[in-house]
Amino acid sequence: MADQSGTDFLVGAEGDRRKFLRETVGRLMEEMVRRTERRVVPQRMFRPPGAIEEVAFLAACTRCGDCFDVCPVGAIVRAPPEAGLAAGTPMIDPELQPCTVCPDMPCAKVCPTEALELPERLWEGYRLASLELVPERCIAFQEVDCDVCSRVCPVGEKALSVDDGGKPVIRAEGCVGCGVCVRACVTTPASLKLHFT
Repeated sequence: MADQSGTDFLVGAEGDRRKFLRETVGRLMEEMVRRTERRVVPQRMFRPPGAIEEVAFLAACTRCGDCFDVCPVGAIVRAPPEAGLAAGTPMIDPELQPCTVCPDMPCAKVCPTEALELPERLWEGYRLASLELVPERCIAFQEVDCDVCSRVCPVGEKALSVDDGGKPVIRAEGCVGCGVCVRACVTTPASLKLHFT
């Protein structure tokens, strides 16, 4: 009976090469997209719920303003002229007016070009940004009673609560990164920070 070990080794090596090439090309493509985004949009910005990837978003968005009109709190504003190719596109500045997490995402529903796409499960698993607590700024870590962040959170205890010691606890799996707590925080600078996802 012929020895198959040499053939098996070659097949295995070929599979490893293909896997390596796929992973390498994938990483290169991701880096190309990141670099393209940096050239196209000089600064990153928070987009309304349902925004597709940035380069595709810029290509799809007609700057029609429909999403601005349906936002009940006026959180969606136009990107300023210095935003390069993103000028006039919808963005959210959480420091001025954060998204208040409308249950039905009217901004995504109304988008005529699908630059904003209504997520299948709406807010479940969706993130506008990620939230970080900075304990050294937070007065609750200095034995001062404060639960402002947890009281204003539109998602509730699934996202942000206070533990038995009175300190804030972020639940990343429930937090959508809207920024309501950041804006409401009583410390300066705020004890909570948003990061792009």
